Amino acid sequence: MVRHAAAAKASKVTAPRLVPVRPGELRDDPAPDLHSGERYDGVRYSRAAADGLELNGTVFAECEFTGVSFNETQLRGATFRDCILTDVYAPVFTAARASLRDVEIGNPRWGSAELYESGWQSVRIDGGKLDYVNLRGAKLTDVQISDCIISELDLGSCTATRVALKNCTIGTLDFTGAKLKDFDLRGADFRTISGLGSLTGLVVDDYQLTLLAPLLAAHLGIVVA
Repeated sequence: MVRHAAAAKASKVTAPRLVPVRPGELRDDPAPDLHSGERYDGVRYSRAAADGLELNGTVFAECEFTGVSFNETQLRGATFRDCILTDVYAPVFTAARASLRDVEIGNPRWGSAELYESGWQSVRIDGGKLDYVNLRGAKLTDVQISDCIISELDLGSCTATRVALKNCTIGTLDFTGAKLKDFDLRGADFRTISGLGSLTGLVVDDYQLTLLAPLLAAHLGIVVA
């Protein structure tokens, strides 16, 4: 009876609703001359360097980035819409308050990624290695991160709806003050979670629950003797 009830409950978890990204006809730009606040449509950037550029408020629509370096590029308030980013590299990735809508990111290599107060809708990340991802205060809707290694993922005070972390290895997860709905952590490997008072809406599997049990007990002041 309990098993049937648990299965029924699990079946109600809503997966991220991801829109396939299919940019139209693209033109190649081997030596991009990018400027802050400009709009770029239908461009393919390959093995280009945007390191250190001031691109705050810049809009990229239906663009493709392959092997592009964004180290210390200022992308505050930038917009990526209907874009594909593959093998993008940034020891320091600065994109606070950026907007990502219908975006696919493959095998990123980010060190410190400052993405706080950003807005993500229909975003997929596959593979890659991310050291520190700051998504504090972000709004995440329909997001899937798969087969990714993340040292620290800060989701403090974020609003996350229909988010799935599949087959990811995560060191530290911080949910302090977060508002979660259909946040699917099943299959992910994590070392520790903070913000235990903000886990309503989190979905875990049986094994993960055993890992959470001592943390929850300590949080609630339960003594196991």
